[in-house]
Amino acid sequence: MKSSRVIFYIIALFVLVLVIYIGKESFFQPGLDRFEGKYEELGFYRNENNTGPVLRIYAIRVLQDQPEEEWMREFAESRPHTKYGKTLVYFFESSVSEKIELKPDPPFFPENLKSAVVASFERTPMGEPRFVRGLSK
Repeated sequence: MKSSRVIFYIIALFVLVLVIYIGKESFFQPGLDRFEGKYEELGFYRNENNTGPVLRIYAIRVLQDQPEEEWMREFAESRPHTKYGKTLVYFFESSVSEKIELKPDPPFFPENLKSAVVASFERTPMGEPRFVRGLSK
């Protein structure tokens, strides 16, 4: 009788530790505030097609002189994506300060800004991420 009570308390303790661990991991994940002061959105486009593939395009200004590739990748991957849709994120130099008018057809932004692209990110319709320094082809 005594050994079954000990086993019960060990299992209960294990379950309690597991619940606390899951709760901690769920509520204390890094949020988007970690990107605060590093990036600024200059433009956003989303097509109005809610029945077919959704196209999202972001124009982001990098506020750092030497942008870190890992931070840009994490920022781009945090943008919303719809299954079978396409998400594009273009990172521009800090010298670009005006709002960018994005359009649904390539090139998605004005031609004169091609030289100011620091990096580009694409999440394909199947969800595969592609990050490229400079402008992707």
